[in-house]
Amino acid sequence: MVRAALFDVDGTLVDTNYLHVAAWWEAFRQAGHPVPMTEVHQAIGLGSADLIEHLLGVAPGSGTAADITCTHTALYATYFERLVAVDGAADLLRALAARGWQVVLATSASGPELRALRRVLDADDVITDTASSDDVDKGKPAPDPVRQAMELVGGTSAETVYVGDSVWDMKAATGASVTPVALLSGGIARQELVEAGAVEVYRDPADLLARLDSSAFSRMG
Repeated sequence: MVRAALFDVDGTLVDTNYLHVAAWWEAFRQAGHPVPMTEVHQAIGLGSADLIEHLLGVAPGSGTAADITCTHTALYATYFERLVAVDGAADLLRALAARGWQVVLATSASGPELRALRRVLDADDVITDTASSDDVDKGKPAPDPVRQAMELVGGTSAETVYVGDSVWDMKAATGASVTPVALLSGGIARQELVEAGAVEVYRDPADLLARLDSSAFSRMG
């Protein structure tokens, strides 16, 4: 039986959420749509088109959405050389791989952004595969990215844990009938994550690693 350890990346393994908030906030401002940073933060974790539709009600295929997305992409790219991994991220992935878990990234990032994240994470030696936004028709909170990640390694819902930092991550994991584990490293409140389906909540990857033997991963081991 394949045991799949699926991970969101932004805010979960790499400390990017507030950088995304700043980039989206500025992209909205330049397009003439002032959006409070608190609202932007709550939407982080959605794919670009879904985030814009969620915050503005603008159709994903519209010219406005395309312009805002391009501006965000350009602004966020200026941070690539300054990205840092969340404490314990690579160590956690390596510990799970050593225990026989297939580690898969399930993220809304793709292209140059995903390459920058993987470079900073520096754990390609234990990452089996990656399911990016390019691989599915619907992003989180739809279960499609989680299911795609499972399929890459032949995992089943009964033997899969998904670790993320957002409400959207927890909803996607719940929709795919896998075990949702949340981290607080993305800045979302514990209660919100629990209400969205998280069965366990940890401070960050280092905290989860320190308590791995009593976590959902151990109970499947």
